[in-house]
Amino acid sequence: MLPPEPPPLPALTRAEGELIDSYLEVIDLLGRINPTRCGGTYSALRAAQALVGKATRLRDALTVMHSRGESEVHRGTLTRALRVLDGERRTGLVTVPPPEEI
Repeated sequence: MLPPEPPPLPALTRAEGELIDSYLEVIDLLGRINPTRCGGTYSALRAAQALVGKATRLRDALTVMHSRGESEVHRGTLTRALRVLDGERRTGLVTVPPPEEI
């Protein structure tokens, strides 16, 4: 049996899509750097090196939005997009794990 279809992504502008994609890439790298979860210094180092480029991409997406006059972030829409893209689990890797997981 096939797994259920995920809900569709909400309609996003190209800049909003870039914002979400870049944000999740930064989050994934921060999760790999997190000293409470990483397995070794080499993989954390590689993630830290890649973080600079991903943060630049995130900044550029926000710059485009701002230059177009998009002064507000549509939290509800972007929250739905993050949930569809597994954002809750991915952002959880950045936090300190609860004591029972240690």
